[in-house]
Amino acid sequence: MSMSVLLISLTGAWLRAAVLGGFQRSAALGGTIPKSHDGSVNILLMGLDSRRDNHGHDLPAAILSKLHAGSSSDIGGYNTNTLILLHVPADGSPATAVSVPRDDWVDIPNLGWHKIKEAYGRAKAAQETALVKAGRGPTGDALEAAGREAGRAASIAAVQGLLNVPIDHFAEVNLAGFYDVAVALGGVTVCLNKPVQDDYSGAAFPAGVQTLDGSNALAFVRQRHGLPGGDLDRTRRQQAFLSAVQRKLSADGVLSDVGKLSDLVDAVKRDVVVDDSFDVLSLISKAGSLKAGRIQFHTLPIEGFATRDGEDVNLIDPAKVQAAMKEYFSDATSGGSSGGSGTHPTSVVQAASAATALATTAAPKSGSGSDATTKNGIACVN
Repeated sequence: MSMSVLLISLTGAWLRAAVLGGFQRSAALGGTIPKSHDGSVNILLMGLDSRRDNHGHDLPAAILSKLHAGSSSDIGGYNTNTLILLHVPADGSPATAVSVPRDDWVDIPNLGWHKIKEAYGRAKAAQETALVKAGRGPTGDALEAAGREAGRAASIAAVQGLLNVPIDHFAEVNLAGFYDVAVALGGVTVCLNKPVQDDYSGAAFPAGVQTLDGSNALAFVRQRHGLPGGDLDRTRRQQAFLSAVQRKLSADGVLSDVGKLSDLVDAVKRDVVVDDSFDVLSLISKAGSLKAGRIQFHTLPIEGFATRDGEDVNLIDPAKVQAAMKEYFSDATSGGSSGGSGTHPTSVVQAASAATALATTAAPKSGSGSDATTKNGIACVN
């Protein structure tokens, strides 16, 4: 019996090491960002719209071509075009994912007023400039790494300062990550209200339910031109993609099979950076809501639109944003039954509709928003 226990323990330890050792680690979360103390976990998901890999090297031209991402590594800079805070309650109730619109105009610590997506790139550039001017310190890949750490820290601080909630972990994925995830899963299934054709992103899809391969998955989440809600519809696309990934993971039993999870990590590890204390297996073992594919989605409210420094931005009221966060996270632990305005989804199927209602109410100038429907249990988006 003792030998069996030992073998099981060693096997589990090996699998844990295989999964945890697959990702690049970062110390950017630091000790100044508030952490949760009630057993729940908040994870900031950052999607970086850079044409470079995690070490600052240009992505191969062949990959950029597949991704319809242009031929220059300078396109997109180091913007975090996806910012989603995932809240996993301690009691196993449905997880909640809150999207932060990338063009929200905020006061970024030590950098001033900018779009929240620019915190990463601006902090990275400032750190690298300071190190070079000092005439000492890292160069080459080491300089890139130092800049990236500053960028991550600035993005985390900007989001935490805006939302006023703890952030326990973060995961950063680069542009190729969406592609590799979709390929590793054998495609992801989404639904569109209407057919779309967009030369900028390469999105060319019919209406209805469809399964996206790697390059189409990236086009799906990147399109913003030609959509009635513009960039807010792009946010809903990102939510729909994450819902699709979660459905696929649940259906294939990936989160319940450490071997399958290890294979998935191996497929996407080159695209992902996580904080140095992020234990993926421990989180999944505690989060029944993730295994069951239950995630509620919300989009933060905005007050309207304006032009700042020659760029279109979202105007927000931080007090309203923080009040919304309390409501979202309260709903997560009460089963979404708090009543109110009706913008509190109780299932993944309702998520896109709820996000649409919230964003359209907050900013009527954005247009008609999504006429959300569901097909085969999948929420349709624009």
